[in-house]
Amino acid sequence: MSDAQPTLAILGGGQLGRMLGLSAVPLGVKVRSLDPVDGAPASAIGDLVVGPLDDPDALRTTTAGADVVTFEWEGVPAAPLRALVAEGAVLRPPADALEVSQDRVDEKTTFRALGIPVADFAPVGDAAGLEDALQRIGAPAILKTRRGGYDGKGQATIASPADAPGAWDELRAGGPLILERRVAFSRELSIIAVRGTDGEIRTWPLVENEHRDGILRTSHAPAPDVDAALQARADGHVRAVLEHFDYVGVLTLELFQVGDDLLANEMAPRVHNSGHWTIEGARTSQFENHVRAVLGWPLGPTDAPGPSVMINCIGALPEPAAVLAIPGAHLHRYGKAPRPGRKVGHVTITADGRAELDRRVRAVRAVLPADVG
Repeated sequence: MSDAQPTLAILGGGQLGRMLGLSAVPLGVKVRSLDPVDGAPASAIGDLVVGPLDDPDALRTTTAGADVVTFEWEGVPAAPLRALVAEGAVLRPPADALEVSQDRVDEKTTFRALGIPVADFAPVGDAAGLEDALQRIGAPAILKTRRGGYDGKGQATIASPADAPGAWDELRAGGPLILERRVAFSRELSIIAVRGTDGEIRTWPLVENEHRDGILRTSHAPAPDVDAALQARADGHVRAVLEHFDYVGVLTLELFQVGDDLLANEMAPRVHNSGHWTIEGARTSQFENHVRAVLGWPLGPTDAPGPSVMINCIGALPEPAAVLAIPGAHLHRYGKAPRPGRKVGHVTITADGRAELDRRVRAVRAVLPADVG
């Protein structure tokens, strides 16, 4: 990489692309994003090309002259990206990781091959296949689309075999499906890591996540009651994935804790909602380290000086003055029109200790609109 001001092309212009841009610009990096929506959040940072994420012309316009191409959404089609690479583009992370993350059967098969525990699963192609899978896996179970689905969409719970026909009818139009055993987990965790072009890997502390209606509401970092053995187990799992794909950039592994075991749920080959706390709560944010990694620059430290909590603003935003009046509270607005179920911002709360953090979190929740967070 030369000393000239580099250009980073980001495929996807949502809030993750916006926050990547906010980390890139202070480093002297030009940002150009592609998104189907005019005025997408990333339009506030750098140039925005408006067009489909799989359109060859829009992709070429966005990536022309860019030093590196990256993406902020795992739904970006992999095939056009492979074509860009064949034409000489530098894509980080690699298309292989993106492609595997887009199919839940391929994803869990990869985890299992790497020695990472997962819940029992089986692919489902038709109603008879669902019956066979239920006989092997048992109920309760969750039927999901193999591709797509986000924030609780594209899945149906099967509490008993009697629920299977209804679940099949609900999801059959979504393409091939996967049946997964419902895990009796004690909590949901995520491990976020970054890998550089030289193979160096750094991980942030484990994060505990709380979901409601399939949407992430709150992240606690570092996750409480994590001993060195549990952190090391999570680090080992994410390291195995990173090395398998010769990955460059930030990757998140979502986990279920079952006793002392960690079962992988899915991976996100990008910066992740459960890592938003790192902007204020870690020595280097996930966004800055992703920019550093994909440009081949040295990685920053990933430790957390103190505890923090991230609260998603779902459907509505608080009054900025009310949040900013609370010590240690940091408001991030995404520039998205509020609507039910939509992530339109987040608040990160930091403190020197957990007792003070809890007090500040209560103060923040008191000024949030109803049902937010």
